[in-house]
Amino acid sequence: LAPGWHDMLMSSPHGQQSRTTVRVVGPDERVGVVSDIDDTVLVTALPRPLRAFWNTFARHESTRRPVAGMPDLFRHLRGDGPEPFTAYVSTGPWNLAPSLERFLARHDYPPGPLLMTDWGPTDDRWFRSGRQHKHDSLRRLLSNLPGLTWTLVGDDGQHDPALYDDLAAEYPDRVQLVLIRELTPTEQVL
Repeated sequence: LAPGWHDMLMSSPHGQQSRTTVRVVGPDERVGVVSDIDDTVLVTALPRPLRAFWNTFARHESTRRPVAGMPDLFRHLRGDGPEPFTAYVSTGPWNLAPSLERFLARHDYPPGPLLMTDWGPTDDRWFRSGRQHKHDSLRRLLSNLPGLTWTLVGDDGQHDPALYDDLAAEYPDRVQLVLIRELTPTEQVL
């Protein structure tokens, strides 16, 4: 396929079909942006479990709000040139993807794949590691898209600073910029 966005019909080996949109990264593209979602682009108050549960499962998506200033930051990152390849990584479950896509579009964030996770136990633990999911997702992006130089966007509420520091040290020629939103002291406590 040519570089850009394409509508596709995908099917599983069992015959289920689903329509989706994919973005093909062109050989001349050089810029990528990867962003955390929770408390980076979307206010979730994730460190407070009950509020996070409420925001995730009970609150209607149209009442959710973006982190102040973040849509403007993403417009700035786009600049006047071609839109950079943008991906979003979250420790949230896949079943939230449709509402997150609508939220991102409604607030003028650039479209891009959502790298979500599964909830539930694994073979060796009761809960999946959000840090490991982000670690694996970031390295897979760099491996699969070797021609891109990345801007990493996150917040200091969970693992983003350490993960992004590790990635920048491991791939100094591939990480152009790390942007970390500092949570307020109140947000840190909550």
